[in-house]
Amino acid sequence: MGETFIQKLFAHRVGRPVREGEIVFVEPDYVLTHDNTAAIMKKLKAIGENVRVKYPERLVIVLDHVVPPANEKTATNHKEIREFVAAQGIPHFYDGGRGICHQVLLEEGFAAPGRIIVGSDSHTCTYGALGAFSTGIDRTEAAGLWVTGRTWFRIPRSFKINLVGQFPKGVYAKDLILHIIGTLGADGATYRSVEFHGPAVANLSMSERMTIANMGVEMGAKNAVFEVDEVTRAYLREHGIDPGIEFHADPDAPYEAEYTFNLDELTPKVAFPHTVDNVKDVDEGKGIRVHECLIGTCTNGRLDDLQVAAEILRGKKVSPLTRLLVLPASRRVLLEALADGTIQTLVEAGAIILPPGCGPCLGAHQGVLAPGENAISTANRNFKGRMGCKEAFIYLASPATVAASALTGYITDPREVL
Repeated sequence: MGETFIQKLFAHRVGRPVREGEIVFVEPDYVLTHDNTAAIMKKLKAIGENVRVKYPERLVIVLDHVVPPANEKTATNHKEIREFVAAQGIPHFYDGGRGICHQVLLEEGFAAPGRIIVGSDSHTCTYGALGAFSTGIDRTEAAGLWVTGRTWFRIPRSFKINLVGQFPKGVYAKDLILHIIGTLGADGATYRSVEFHGPAVANLSMSERMTIANMGVEMGAKNAVFEVDEVTRAYLREHGIDPGIEFHADPDAPYEAEYTFNLDELTPKVAFPHTVDNVKDVDEGKGIRVHECLIGTCTNGRLDDLQVAAEILRGKKVSPLTRLLVLPASRRVLLEALADGTIQTLVEAGAIILPPGCGPCLGAHQGVLAPGENAISTANRNFKGRMGCKEAFIYLASPATVAASALTGYITDPREVL
């Protein structure tokens, strides 16, 4: 019997074959935290007043959730985090404005094939796009990792998802992952290592793979991963990133389940309130009034996402029935979008450009919804209260669908305006 990606990666780390369900102890390459670093610091102080981080060079801290600070409490937390970084000698610190933690970690070359990365944010699974094992952890585990440098994992069973065909016009990676989550369910891949295979993968850009891997946790996955191929290698070379170690599943690897999705058959999708797996064709949403449209976040805030929206909005105006918020995933993305005219196109159409960060996605500030309002967003979650109001309604869709909806003020099929 062959081995899956996850078995090969962890066997390499522990120096022997591993079995599904086995518990192993490893030292992750990097531990990511963001604004919640302040809460983790308190757990560290509970261990001892003068406790030192064991491997400061393995910590990556990015302030992104509430930037600039929306209140005194957040500002104080940020101040204390900066002081902690200086006192502990942590070299990898990115202050507010640099971007969303997941985008920053990718841009700065921390993610590479074969690496193990954990983060105190559930969407840490994004780095599986580059052939890494990456997953979310809670704050207590993060504090323990700061002190000991190691943690444990139970080797998950694996799912194999085969992708065939090509995206039709107006259909994108976001539509694909929404369709997969809608098919498997929000708990359909709980604690599974989800591997993406098939001939269609070669046609997916790294940005598209990041979108798909980012939402792996929305079907319960422990991690979501694309095997390294020439697209990955070209991306690594272009960005000067360590090629890492490639792990490829064997042809006879033991998968618990296997699924095939044909991209040729896909249509634009929308996740209806209040769960990500409540996925329907965009036509079922036609006529639903939207008060706020959000393009960006760690799921769809990269340059190609903003360019898709700009293509739809060029020379047109956002409907007076709605407001359009644009949230670049990082300062680098913002600069690129400024340089090629994408931002100008969006602003001329009536968009509000927000600083790189998480912004309205989590509902702490910037674009909070009012009771009874509907939002359509490129984010990854639409739970009650996610955008700051438990009596509001959030729909999830691709940047194209959100941009098309911004033109009309109603959920709109992007194929009608492309």
